[in-house]
Amino acid sequence: MIVVAAALIRADGSILVQQRHDRGPHGGLWEFPGGKWEAGESLAGALVRELSEELGIVVAHDALHPLTFATEPIGSGELLLLLYVCSSWQGEARALDAKQLRWCKPADLLELPMPPADIPLARELARRAGG
Repeated sequence: MIVVAAALIRADGSILVQQRHDRGPHGGLWEFPGGKWEAGESLAGALVRELSEELGIVVAHDALHPLTFATEPIGSGELLLLLYVCSSWQGEARALDAKQLRWCKPADLLELPMPPADIPLARELARRAGG
């Protein structure tokens, strides 16, 4: 399964994360916004769609820059989580498909309970920010 996610970064360096609803897998944990890639979509196109659906923001394809990835076993398969960074979008992010949103400094991401695949991404963002 391929999942695309974004580290939306504001001018002050803070990064947006969203808290999953309590129901379902990884309920209540914090993650980077994004979602599943669907056949026929480009990876950036899938992320643009997911950010619109989950946050109500508009992101241009060329505003997304690949940063890193993580893998995690799921069932008999594997999850591939691709993280993009983005510092330009239109609109104000709202929790349309999450319990709540939070803007965090990169080092603070490491204190949040996250799904296993998001943890190495948070570590890389903190490392790059010097935290």
